[in-house]
Amino acid sequence: MKASLQPGIKFEHTFTLPRSKMVPALYPEAEEFLAMPDVFATGFLVGFLEWACIRAINPHLDWPEEQSLGTHIDVSHVAATPPGLSVTATVELIAVEGRKLTFTVAAHDGVDLISQGRHERFVINKEKFEAKVSAKAAR
Repeated sequence: MKASLQPGIKFEHTFTLPRSKMVPALYPEAEEFLAMPDVFATGFLVGFLEWACIRAINPHLDWPEEQSLGTHIDVSHVAATPPGLSVTATVELIAVEGRKLTFTVAAHDGVDLISQGRHERFVINKEKFEAKVSAKAAR
């Protein structure tokens, strides 16, 4: 981690929603999801917020040797967003405790605030992490 990884880092990320990010695409194996409305899926919203946090801090890590993984998410999803709209995530790093990073996050679809909350990430050494995962898979 670079010395520049400090609270106060802000980032805004915008993405135009394709149909592949709607509820029916979340788990195509699940007939329940296939029958649901064609709106931005909460599961994809979480990934979008994570993406914005990753982009915010990557310049402050020794990327790609150092990376970050999500460890906690506490967000609302309060407005439906159809495909074709652009969503914008606004994130701010508010705490750095060793390798634990805490962010405030929010997303807007140009019409409504669709999400807000907090997200935690943990900085990892990719090589060491993958070795642990490989050992776990081998059990």
